[in-house]
Amino acid sequence: MIGLVQRVREARVDIAGRTVGAIGPGLLVLACAEPADSEAQVDKFVAKLLKLRIFSDDAGKMNRSVQDLDGAGTPGGLLIVSQFTLAADTSGGNRPSFTGAAPAAQGLALYEALLARARAAHPLVQAGEFGADMQVHLVNDGPVTIPLRIT
Repeated sequence: MIGLVQRVREARVDIAGRTVGAIGPGLLVLACAEPADSEAQVDKFVAKLLKLRIFSDDAGKMNRSVQDLDGAGTPGGLLIVSQFTLAADTSGGNRPSFTGAAPAAQGLALYEALLARARAAHPLVQAGEFGADMQVHLVNDGPVTIPLRIT
């Protein structure tokens, strides 16, 4: 599973002018399933997201996770968006190949598993819509953008 994690002050996903998911401070997660992925990768991905220490502590060091955003136990939000283009292969020419992404049915099943696991483990989870033409709006905090690959 491939991810791109962005620490945000706020983020939202719109589809056809309608907001379908929005968070305040937290993580915007772009996620892509690969053909060899299973629910084991989903479990590892969620565990890593929740424990990734990329929020500042009182000393200004990246030492807090989205589970304890402010040091007082306040969780941040997760906005999880499916993003098959993270599997793009640009080595062969100018038009990317997306054969590295899971087929649509598998990608949807793994995305739904990712959302279910995240919602079971974290109180503030929002999502985009698999396969939709989405507009993602964000205010990147830092900026902090972390690539994440779970094998």
